[in-house]
Amino acid sequence: MRRKFTSLHSKPLICVLLLLVTLAVFWQVGEHDFVSFDDYEYITNNHHVQTGVTLDGIVWAFTTSRAANWHPLTWLSHMVDCQLFGLDPKGHHLTNVLLHLANTLLCFLVLTRMTGAIWRSGFVAALFALHPLHAESVAWVAERKDVLSTLFWMLTLWAYTFYVERPEWKRYLVVLLTFALGLMAKPMLVTLPLVLVLLDYWPLGRFQGSRFGAPTLSVRAPINNKKWRSRAILLVLEKSPLFALAAISSVVTLLVQQAGGAVKSFVAFSPTVRLANAIVSYVIYIGKTILPYHLAPFYPHPGNSLPMWQVAGSLLLLVCISVLLVRQAKKFPYLIVGWLWYLVTLLPVIGLVQVGEQALADRYTYVPLIGLFIMIAWGISQLASNWPYRRIAFVLAATVMLPALVVCTSKQLSHWSNTVTLFEHTLRVTADNYFAHTQLGVAYADSGELDTAISHYSKALQIRPDYAIAHNNLGLALEGKGRIHEATRSYSKALQIKPDLAGAHSNLGNALAQQGRIDEAILHFSKALQLKPDSAELHYNMGNTLARQGEMEQAIVLLSRAVQLEPDFAEAYNNLGAVLSYQGKYQEAIAYFTEALRIKPDYLEARNNLEATLRKAGNSSEGTPETKVTSKTFN
Repeated sequence: MRRKFTSLHSKPLICVLLLLVTLAVFWQVGEHDFVSFDDYEYITNNHHVQTGVTLDGIVWAFTTSRAANWHPLTWLSHMVDCQLFGLDPKGHHLTNVLLHLANTLLCFLVLTRMTGAIWRSGFVAALFALHPLHAESVAWVAERKDVLSTLFWMLTLWAYTFYVERPEWKRYLVVLLTFALGLMAKPMLVTLPLVLVLLDYWPLGRFQGSRFGAPTLSVRAPINNKKWRSRAILLVLEKSPLFALAAISSVVTLLVQQAGGAVKSFVAFSPTVRLANAIVSYVIYIGKTILPYHLAPFYPHPGNSLPMWQVAGSLLLLVCISVLLVRQAKKFPYLIVGWLWYLVTLLPVIGLVQVGEQALADRYTYVPLIGLFIMIAWGISQLASNWPYRRIAFVLAATVMLPALVVCTSKQLSHWSNTVTLFEHTLRVTADNYFAHTQLGVAYADSGELDTAISHYSKALQIRPDYAIAHNNLGLALEGKGRIHEATRSYSKALQIKPDLAGAHSNLGNALAQQGRIDEAILHFSKALQLKPDSAELHYNMGNTLARQGEMEQAIVLLSRAVQLEPDFAEAYNNLGAVLSYQGKYQEAIAYFTEALRIKPDYLEARNNLEATLRKAGNSSEGTPETKVTSKTFN
């Protein structure tokens, strides 16, 4: 009776401890700002998200390929945050924290239900909650897709456990539903059906069940009869609807990423280079799990510079571990399951299909490390199995490891305070990081420190002369300093390297328009609009240029489209009003000026235009209306 009492009360105690410690460590992110690294794409420069949850927004979330991903639930979660908190970063950050907390508790509860091992499951959940490699997924608002999709990952495991206990189609539908929702948050869940097969092996023990579909939960080695191969086939077939969903999601994701230019060609990264980097990355992730040092949001891809000894050594290590664990599978099933969990769940993001320019990323370990944590927790228990004070061994391990993780994670989270702190830290712990210099350039340019921004962009280009985004952003900073001809050369250089960079076309169009080269400017605006037809900024900039040329009707069409695409675009309303006022359409102009002031009450230019139009002074004005041309940073 005493043992039962202890187990009964251990579970809520562990839940409370996990909750308190996780909140204590991660609460600091509520004071953090947005960062330039993708937060602009997902929130701060995304009017679809900023308008909150609307019917148009829901349709957009399910149909857009923005950010080179199809993850409608992630978009909707950001919309909900904007509905609740506006652009106050605190609410957005704390939503990530709450999702991480939910994932931690579900991880504990699911493992406990599957294995019956409360303290070992609690140890895995604590490692998951507190490991520094997971700081990025929580502290970075744009990585909402990670914590949100993992919530559905855990819910799918929970639903699957109930299905295993009493197989019936209604329970299987719940598994399908949670899995589908997870795929709509982030397609990394495509490996989950394989993980379910692994869990059938251990701890669910379905490979040794006497009747298909009616297994018993077990923590013993499941392969103990001659029929396990046929059962393995049946268990895989059982998950065929899940595999079908995963296949559909993979195809959709690949098409969207190719359309967005995120998938790199074999010219940029050859198959040999990808395979070498993947092999080494598997080992690096293990190293960072054991000793989480020099963590950063971006690790430059080594290309073909990886030494052969490093690739061969990493491959040898992975093969030796795999062979050893396969041979010990019957005796220690949790080791092979944890190891394969790690290998399989990393597969979509290991770089064989190269998305982006990073070699690896801390955020990719959010789910895969659970496999290694299972190996650690059950391995410690096994090593201490013959010791009468085995529970003390667990307490000692937790006493040593968890406080160290708390300190390291707290420190890592502090680097995410803002863009400058994040990427200055990145420069300290990585070498030749052109991306970090570029992001610092963006941050300093946004704060008006153009000379510092130019310095960082120049350093980025010294490291990587063919980095088109740095050339484009350097042009913006130079233009801000009035060095328009140098800016034009930077934009042109960016387009020589990357002809489909819409932002560079738009910015070059602005620069050419300022030099009076209107026809050339319009050509670049047109090219930019072909590349990004749903960009309000591009319609706005081209409309301004046409207005300056006297093409009022075309300008009205483009500016009207800009406000349709971005209903809170105050500058577009103002300039549209200015063009209409010039044409003598005062009532329409007044309405647009009023709308601009509704959006930005302190918008002085719109207020002056409104007062002038109300006095009907514009009726005798000559020349084109004064419109403000702006350049946007597309990085």
